[in-house]
Amino acid sequence: MPDATVGVTFRDLELGDLVRLHEWRNLPEVAAYMYTDHWIEAAEHARWFGGAMTDPGRRYWIIVLDGTPVGLLNLYDISEDHRRAYWAFYLADPAVRGRGVGASAERFMMRYAFVDRGLDVLRCEVLATNESVVRMHERYGFHVDGVLRQHVVKGGERIDVVALSLLRADWETGRWANDD
Repeated sequence: MPDATVGVTFRDLELGDLVRLHEWRNLPEVAAYMYTDHWIEAAEHARWFGGAMTDPGRRYWIIVLDGTPVGLLNLYDISEDHRRAYWAFYLADPAVRGRGVGASAERFMMRYAFVDRGLDVLRCEVLATNESVVRMHERYGFHVDGVLRQHVVKGGERIDVVALSLLRADWETGRWANDD
C-alpha cells in the first residue's frame, strides 16, 4: 500500500526477509529502542521469524522507501474479542529518519487498524528515552495512558516505558481519518 507523500510503501513480510531482519534487529541504532538488549543469535531469530510468519495474532510489513527496504512495521497482540492491538515500527537506516517515513507508517497503521481490521483501540509502548517517537504519536492523536516505571533493562539501567493509545472515535474525529 503506497503513501504518495514520501514514496513509502508497505509490503508483507516474506521468507526472503529472514537474513535482512536478523541484521536489522542487531543494529545498535535499532536495538537501542527495542525491549531486548542482547545480541540476537541466528537460532533465536529463526524462532521469532517463524512466529512472525505464522502467528495470526501478529502481522508484519517491510517499510520500503523509493524501492529500498528501510524498516519493519508490525501489529501484534491482536485481540478480535477486545477489538484492540498493539503496534510498533523501526527504521533500520538512520539516513531515512526525518523524511516522513515514520509518519507514513503511523498513518498506514491507523487506517489498517481502524478501517481494515475494524479495531476500536490501537496501543503502543515506547521507551521513555525515545522522546521524538512519543511526541510523534501524540501529534497523531495518541493519548499517554501512563508510564510503566522501570519496565525494561537497557545497558544495565532500568528504563521507563510510555504507554499510549488511540481510540477509533478519536481517530474518526481527528484530521488523519480522511488522510490518504
